[in-house]
Amino acid sequence: MAASKPVEPQSGSGLPRWQLALLVGAPIVLGVGAVYLWNRSRTKQGKGTGERKTPEGSASPVQEGQDGEAPRANREPEKTSPLDRAQAAKNKGNKYFKAGKYENAIQCYTEAIALCPTEQKSDLSTFYQNRAAAYEQQCKWTEVVQDCSQAVDMNPRYIKALFRRAKALEKLDNKKECLEDVTAVCILEAFQNQQSMLLADKVLKLLGKEKAKEKYKNREPMMPSPQFIKSYFSSFTDDIISQPLQKGEKKDEDKDNEGETAEVTESSGYLKAKQYMEEENYDKIISECTKEIESGGRYTAEALLLRATFFLLIGNATGAQPDLDRVINMQDANVKLRANALIKRGSMYMQQQQPMLSTQDFNMAAEIDTRNPDVYHHRGQLKILLDQVDEAVGDFDECIVLRPDSALAQAQKCFALYRQAYTGNNPSQVQTAMDGFEDVIRRFPKCAEGYALYAQALTDQQQFGKADEMYDKCIELEPDNATTYVHKGLLQLQWKQDLDLGLELISKAIEIDNKCDFAYETMGTIEVQRGNLDKAIEMFNKAINLAKSEMEMAHLYSLCDAAYAQTEVARKYGLKPPTL
Repeated sequence: MAASKPVEPQSGSGLPRWQLALLVGAPIVLGVGAVYLWNRSRTKQGKGTGERKTPEGSASPVQEGQDGEAPRANREPEKTSPLDRAQAAKNKGNKYFKAGKYENAIQCYTEAIALCPTEQKSDLSTFYQNRAAAYEQQCKWTEVVQDCSQAVDMNPRYIKALFRRAKALEKLDNKKECLEDVTAVCILEAFQNQQSMLLADKVLKLLGKEKAKEKYKNREPMMPSPQFIKSYFSSFTDDIISQPLQKGEKKDEDKDNEGETAEVTESSGYLKAKQYMEEENYDKIISECTKEIESGGRYTAEALLLRATFFLLIGNATGAQPDLDRVINMQDANVKLRANALIKRGSMYMQQQQPMLSTQDFNMAAEIDTRNPDVYHHRGQLKILLDQVDEAVGDFDECIVLRPDSALAQAQKCFALYRQAYTGNNPSQVQTAMDGFEDVIRRFPKCAEGYALYAQALTDQQQFGKADEMYDKCIELEPDNATTYVHKGLLQLQWKQDLDLGLELISKAIEIDNKCDFAYETMGTIEVQRGNLDKAIEMFNKAINLAKSEMEMAHLYSLCDAAYAQTEVARKYGLKPPTL
């Protein structure tokens, strides 16, 4: 599918989890939800999922009479301290709380606060937190925040108060401060409570979406690197617009030299755009296609599709969709143009999290151009993203039947089978898939993607030495592919814990392609794990400016916000997560 990103290795080391996508360097990224950076692998192992609803302290004194007071009969008069009276009021409040009488509980906690000596900060913080718990049951979120703040001021590492305040702040739509509180809770709990981790993840996603929506709407379009563009077009084998100029499409001056009659005028914008493609002069393509379209030239359909494709490449889906719609609805246009437009619109819909519309477009493409291998190849990737592995394998098989020399489809089929076996914990099928990779690289020794996907599977199997060899093969075949250097760098961290070499390889990726958002994102993640939060934020911001879709941008904002929240928690409470 024309919407994917390099797959990241999954490990127990806290390094980035794999993102389910296959093609190296395609233009639309199918991002996933953000999780905490420094300890991603622990989210599935979280312990302690119970709600924190109850107040603190005993709800029932040893012997209670009416209203929770000890009977006076047979009791020696004794003097009680202010703290004792405060504790008694609190215990009475706890009893009311458990009975669901929250207003009575609040009155008791208020009495406890008034009675408690100011120097007894630990007790006072408990009373405020308990009153906040009662306010929470009444959905009085402002009061919850106020009381929890009092508790935290007296006891800065008070987990119950921090988490209760975080939940109330979420209700008040104060996501930034909510995130800071829940970040502190996650660190204090050593990432072992699923409830706090889920709230953090939820708030990060919401913040990311909000910021990305505003930023993406006003962003300056940016052309990706030539390597990225070439990698994208290489994922299509039946795409008319990406083919070199044919004899019938040659520029007029070339035709005249051959004694042919010029079929198009010298001002044909589409032919100029094609020439610019061959010269890798990509910035001029959209304007030349526009000239062809506005003049109603012979290549209007081709120009619409080429312009839409470059709109997608620069992250302008709003500009791309009308052009794709027009091509798809041109009943007299070349069917391969229409099928290609459907593939690209389907990929765009998937990136926009509209899988039903995406599936419809891919199915329509298969109906109008039944023998187009690109349709099955890209639909196979869609099926993987939808976790429909059997259907994905069927599509890859159909692609291979139509184009037996499609090394990429064969490698991706192996990867789909491997993923299915790996997640299903089926060792025999895992080995079958690994044997399949060996067969692919033997039959297609020039297919860099085959080595890259095999390397990721080998990394999962902790066959690090062989994975390293596969990445070296990739670099030998495609020395300008920045993402391979990033993956090799991550491997050094996981395999040898060699931070210096890992960072050196990722820096090399940025040197090769300074528009490689994957490299900046990975560098930022590593800097978080090293505790260099300011550097991490800088890297994430660079990746944000290079994001090719709103969804990808939202993911990156989530990572950046998580790092920023950590800086605030470190400043306020002196809390820092473990570092590499």
